[in-house]
Amino acid sequence: MKKKIFYLAAFFVTTSLSACKDDFLTTTPKGVINQQALETKKGVDALLIGAYSLLDGVGSGNTSWHSAITNWVYGAVAADDTYKGTDAGDQPEITFIETYNWLPTNTHFRGKWRNVYDGVARCNDVLQVMANAKDMTPAEKAQVTAEARFLRGHYHFEAKKMWNNVPYIDEKTYDTSNPESTKVPNKEDIWPKIEADFKAAYDVLPVNQTQKGRATKYAAAAYLAKVYMFQRKFAQAKPLLDEIIASNKYTLVPLFYDNFNAATNNNSESIFEVQMSVNDGSPGGTNGNNGNILNYPYTGPWNCCGFEQPSQNLVNAFQTENGLPLLDTYNNVDVKNDEGLNATDPFTPHSGPLDPRLDHTVGRRGIPYLDHGMHTGKPWVRDQAYAGPYSPKKAVWSKGFSHATNRNNSLNYRLIRLAHVLLWRAEVAVEENDLEKARTLVNQVRSRASNPAGFVKMSDGSPAANYVIATYSSPFASQTTARKAVQFETRLETGMEGHRFFDLVRWGIADQVLNTYVAKEKLKRTYLNGATFKKGVNEYYPIPQAEIINSTVGGVNTLTQNPGY
Repeated sequence: MKKKIFYLAAFFVTTSLSACKDDFLTTTPKGVINQQALETKKGVDALLIGAYSLLDGVGSGNTSWHSAITNWVYGAVAADDTYKGTDAGDQPEITFIETYNWLPTNTHFRGKWRNVYDGVARCNDVLQVMANAKDMTPAEKAQVTAEARFLRGHYHFEAKKMWNNVPYIDEKTYDTSNPESTKVPNKEDIWPKIEADFKAAYDVLPVNQTQKGRATKYAAAAYLAKVYMFQRKFAQAKPLLDEIIASNKYTLVPLFYDNFNAATNNNSESIFEVQMSVNDGSPGGTNGNNGNILNYPYTGPWNCCGFEQPSQNLVNAFQTENGLPLLDTYNNVDVKNDEGLNATDPFTPHSGPLDPRLDHTVGRRGIPYLDHGMHTGKPWVRDQAYAGPYSPKKAVWSKGFSHATNRNNSLNYRLIRLAHVLLWRAEVAVEENDLEKARTLVNQVRSRASNPAGFVKMSDGSPAANYVIATYSSPFASQTTARKAVQFETRLETGMEGHRFFDLVRWGIADQVLNTYVAKEKLKRTYLNGATFKKGVNEYYPIPQAEIINSTVGGVNTLTQNPGY
């Protein structure tokens, strides 16, 4: 279900209002849709597609990368996966986020807030307008309600994991006659209401949808399980995860890269996927990954902008010994890189054993960069001394597939895929001390990664690096070791997909991991000097100051700032 459908639906509704009327004084202004005109099956579906259209994070005012579905700023740059990238003078407000100098006035936080609550509002519009639609059957209304509640659950989940103390707003909260009705305090824990939205969606949604991108029963099950995982409600998550796995509806795609390839959008592994489209009439190709528009090599065919450069710490995590990750010592020795070298200087890539997922995640010198030739370092990297020698790779388009501009493209974002479900289920097994179950699940993910057909290849067909990966052949020595192995595998599998910061927080290890990361990484990236993750504060971002001011009713703020800000 591409976002262009929204434009067509909106056009249909708008043009239906253009007929002449007897009294020009009561004519609906151009560009404004009369609510009564939307109280039809077609009108309601147009509104629903509008709610879907904000999933990519683009479309709320001028927000773009501020609210990208990939959460690359909040989930990767704020963690140990990536640096802001580019150079010191470009988007310095992201550097404040990277160094844990979080100010409520930072415009990025407000951009994210606006997107998620605009999304909530669109979901509520669907439910309010549908109540008056006379040409819909009860079954059709139930389906639309389930999809709207799934989306509302998603938008509230994004808010909850960002700020923790956030308001929950449903269709009963908003009163069209009272513009202050949505100024709701943020003192209530909204997890139960998020759960209720996903549970309601799960109970009604079909296993299959005729249009790609619409929520399904198993998408709701997986999202509900994810909500439980964030609360450490493992017993509640377990049956949902088992149901998804046992359904056999989803399979790991044979090639790891197919999860980041536009040619294999909506593949057998994908449980819920945010749809991207280009050449659909949207202005400037903004339906095509506009939230990631900065995250390409600085030159080459993209011609901008050099953000989200992988950290040395992330690259080091892909080192192996006897095919297994170095859980405790991976960061002792750096993977060889070309920092400080010119593109014409001789360079031989790292020769030690590596997990093959590295070169699907990170662009590095001497390794093919998709089908764009060899990654060259300079000048593809804007300022190596500032942000290192690497480039992002998972969200970059390949030649021959649709892109509207140098960077806007039709590569979907796999928000939930089977590998996530398997690793969540492995987490549950660890906490139940079922270590063999956890090992089996982790090995499923590693077995796919070990498929030689999926290795990055040189032009002669040989592996581009010394890829050595194996499964865990011996039982985990302890629950602690098993937990570490599952968490490490999650990083290797999902690196640079925007989950890392939130995973560290829900695991309760963010302060340890990120302060250890900064202690070494600041020796390479000097702007990290002084950066400190403050336990009890930096697990959640500050409520945007503008939203606190806007929440005022009768001279009193209804929103309360998070602790420590």
